[in-house]
Amino acid sequence: MDACTYEAFLQKIADLSDGQSADLLSRLTSRITSVTGKEPAPPTAAGVIEAAAASKLECPRCQGRQLYRHGEANGLQRFRCRACGRTFNSLTGTPLARLRLKEKWLEYGACLLDSQTVRQAAAQLGVNKNTTMRWRHRFLDRTKSDRPACLSGIAEADETFLLESKKGARKLDRPARKRGGHAAKRGISDEQVCILVARDRTGSTFDFVTGRGPVTRAQLVEHLLPKLAADTLLVTDANAAYRAFARQTGIPHAFVNLRAGVRMKQHARGAIHVQNVNGYHSRFHTWLRTFNGVATRYLGNYLGWRWAVDQQRINSPETLLRAAIGVFNS
Repeated sequence: MDACTYEAFLQKIADLSDGQSADLLSRLTSRITSVTGKEPAPPTAAGVIEAAAASKLECPRCQGRQLYRHGEANGLQRFRCRACGRTFNSLTGTPLARLRLKEKWLEYGACLLDSQTVRQAAAQLGVNKNTTMRWRHRFLDRTKSDRPACLSGIAEADETFLLESKKGARKLDRPARKRGGHAAKRGISDEQVCILVARDRTGSTFDFVTGRGPVTRAQLVEHLLPKLAADTLLVTDANAAYRAFARQTGIPHAFVNLRAGVRMKQHARGAIHVQNVNGYHSRFHTWLRTFNGVATRYLGNYLGWRWAVDQQRINSPETLLRAAIGVFNS
């Protein structure tokens, strides 16, 4: 293969699907084994990070791309920007910057994909539980933003609620509850945090922590409207906030009256229901119980984590590590 053909081939690698990438890796492994007579070395966290960051490497201060190598530190190549003189590496400006024990990161990625608790992961890796807690939210900070562009076709939306938790907070504006406790008020109140989930029939999903108490029309306009294609049919329950939202925005809307026992009805576009999104709620709550309560301030991270597990969009420690620094599969 000549140099020009090889360069064109490298530029197309970023467009490969997960299955194509796995097939290419398998073929390359077989090729290396046949030539050298031994298995290639397993990937390292530093190698995965530098390979992922190579396509968009730029100065974090001035975004300059005129760089030169400036030694190595902590297993990573350092660079210096010719424009501003700043030195940096592939992790500078990412959530993983300054974290240690890189040699354990891929193994920890496997722990996340297995939905292990903080203590389970710490025992497996041989580190302190505070380390795996810190890593959890650093790894998920950007991973949670790996979402589809928008919802299309028939999209279901519904809310689910969790009792607000200030787990880990140093100061409380209310008496502490023992092991989570229960709401003092009946029904949906400002003691509960609303999670709005919207999901189309292909499985594409968005979720939003809208705040405490029932969802409002204004919150739907803020969170849901930008994620709906113009011709999307929005299917919900009979909550008046959705009807007001549809009237204001002109989004096609249909609803099923669950309180009246209507769980499905026919529409010009086919059967409409909210069973898809409610099934997602059920899987989320079942999965969340594994962690014995999560702090509300970290709820967005757990929603992103559940999306990655549910859709298998992030399905390997290497893919997870790339996502943690903001490099996602196309």
